[in-house]
Amino acid sequence: MQFRPCIDIHNGKVKQIVGSSLVDEGNQASENFVAEQDAAFFADLYKERNICGGHVILLNKEGSEFFDETRRQAVLALRAYPGGLQVGGGITAENASYYIEQGASHVVVTSYVFSQGKINYVNLNKLVDAVGPEHVVLDLSCKKYEDGYYVMTDRWQNKTDMKLTVAAMEELSSYCDEFLIHAVDVEGKSQGIEEELVRMLGEFTMRPVTYAGGVHDFEDLAKLKDLGQNHVHVTIGSALDLFGGTMEFERVLKEIEA
Repeated sequence: MQFRPCIDIHNGKVKQIVGSSLVDEGNQASENFVAEQDAAFFADLYKERNICGGHVILLNKEGSEFFDETRRQAVLALRAYPGGLQVGGGITAENASYYIEQGASHVVVTSYVFSQGKINYVNLNKLVDAVGPEHVVLDLSCKKYEDGYYVMTDRWQNKTDMKLTVAAMEELSSYCDEFLIHAVDVEGKSQGIEEELVRMLGEFTMRPVTYAGGVHDFEDLAKLKDLGQNHVHVTIGSALDLFGGTMEFERVLKEIEA
């Protein structure tokens, strides 16, 4: 199990938001925290501690009022820690190489490889051809329905027909190097993890998997470590003291390494 940090950028600022509240119209989101420091500050911090595999996420849509500044902040972070951070948010086969050239180790993608609620293998293959599967992280962030967890796209507003299972992840493993999975129902709310989802992810071993969503105290962290069989990595956002929460960054690192 590893700690995977995050740098979420919205309207040109490093923030923690309630993910499901994000809407493109008016560039609105429910904010938990807005940092005074820029994205490079956090990248430098993670670099100093040799923490790899964190993700920088652009939360503004390309062409929107704040996109250029959000992208500028993302590039600052990538250049500050070349090879140490992944990048996501509006990734396509056309722009993926740009972010790799700016220093990203991987590109994180969801919506580009899904269209009209289904996986688009044409786009997925284009992305893999552009940067290679070793530079791709598939974000299969999901929401729970009566019969299981389903992948969500387009700011987590639209349900796809892909039910998230171990078998589905195994099938997609040849197209990527890692998976990133936000539990949409709890992400940004710091109210506890999705135990059923983590237990399922713990059964998957073909690729590294990072879970995000709901971690709010060290009991949650210990529970995730146990249910994920000590190999599901974790992102902690709003609960981390770096982002205004109560979980001490240094203690988090010690607990995970223990």
